[in-house]
Amino acid sequence: MADSYSGASPEANAAADGFFDDQTLKYLGVGLSSLVALGIVLLVLYILAVQVDYALIPTVLPQFINAYVLVLGIVVTASVLSVTSGIFVGLARVSKTSITSGISAAYVQFFRGTPLLFQIFVVYFGIPTLWPGTFPISNWGIPTAIIALTLNHAAYVGEAVRGGIGAVHDGQMEAARSLGMGYVQAMREVVIPQAWRNALAAVGNDQIILVKDTSLLTVIAVPELIQQFRDVNSATFDPWTPLVLVAIAYLSITIPMGRLVEYLENRADWGGESQ
Repeated sequence: MADSYSGASPEANAAADGFFDDQTLKYLGVGLSSLVALGIVLLVLYILAVQVDYALIPTVLPQFINAYVLVLGIVVTASVLSVTSGIFVGLARVSKTSITSGISAAYVQFFRGTPLLFQIFVVYFGIPTLWPGTFPISNWGIPTAIIALTLNHAAYVGEAVRGGIGAVHDGQMEAARSLGMGYVQAMREVVIPQAWRNALAAVGNDQIILVKDTSLLTVIAVPELIQQFRDVNSATFDPWTPLVLVAIAYLSITIPMGRLVEYLENRADWGGESQ
């Protein structure tokens, strides 16, 4: 049967496409992705078999465990604070009050528009100089980490929440108000639950980025995972053994977080099939 648009048969169209027909592209994609995957697997196996000093691991493992626990504590604290704060930032961004929306917009612009490393330096070096007299906190690195990560990621969560609210149809608010709900009640019981579902993927992705952003804390001497790599590499001139430990530590946090986000997305997909 001739093609309804061009008047040519499917065979003629495939011949006209030449090398780039659907079937060829499919096999080309499978072949290239398989070659890349095989190359990565072989490289990893070579590193694990030849480059990693397994005799060194028992010596350095305790310090990596301590760093892992520290990173996990920072991540949990900053994640809870950034998501909570970000929800309020997102609500402020859609506020009908110009002052509230303007201040929240300025907050988002600053923390999205400047590097996280700059923000860490502002908190770590700048805030103590503003304190009258001697700064009362001696170990300022960990509080700096929590404050900087919270402020930075609250801005991204706030924008995700704002986008989620914007994706909720206006009729939802109108229907809630027609039932006698006030604005706050309608937002709390109708709009925000739907907005959270819309924003969940972006919020979850941001929290995974937060985990990786803890690597920047090495610049203020927080004894996190990258700092342990630097210490071990400087002492042994062996980069791959600590690098493998760092990779395992980060993946043990980010992979479960990714699965948790997928689970929450499936639970929030009211119209989809149960997973």
